[in-house]
Amino acid sequence: MSLLVTVVILAVLAFWVVGLYNGLVRARNAFRNAFAQIDVQLQRRFDLIPNLVETAKGYLKHERETLEAVIAARGAAIAGLSAAKAHPGDAAAMAELAATQGALNGALGRLLAVVEAYPDLKANQNMMQLSEELTSTENKVAFARQAYNDAVMSYNNKRETFPSNLVAGMLGFGPAALLEIPAEQQAQVRAAPKVQF
Repeated sequence: MSLLVTVVILAVLAFWVVGLYNGLVRARNAFRNAFAQIDVQLQRRFDLIPNLVETAKGYLKHERETLEAVIAARGAAIAGLSAAKAHPGDAAAMAELAATQGALNGALGRLLAVVEAYPDLKANQNMMQLSEELTSTENKVAFARQAYNDAVMSYNNKRETFPSNLVAGMLGFGPAALLEIPAEQQAQVRAAPKVQF
């Protein structure tokens, strides 16, 4: 009889540990999926930038440095995204992604400020459409970042609370990092690029 009780207790304990483990896996997969949504929106943003620069190039002959800065920032942002895709939730990867996105936002902001000085460019139908798409994409990036941060918070809460923290520690579920905007870039990044025509 005592052997049967011991087996039942061990079976219940095993199911309990499996349930906690599965919950942690679901939470980890949720934040990874949320990061994939950021990836989709950032890729869309990256695809728009060359068209925006190409459209502006003909009008901004004397603003070559601004255009080159946007292209360089785009390249760095793509590299930052690649690093983050390889390790979603890793603190260093998220910090690099945030920094490169902030630099790209700054370069795009300078480009759009320069565009304001060229009425013909502002009135260009293609430029207006690209600017609208960029603004829309910026909003989608912000929503995707919020969803990712919510999923990371849920995962971290699950792995840090008792009794899940016992299983998380034993099975290597490390903390996930939020995608936060560096303090020095918060005002610049939080404001969507202003586009006025």
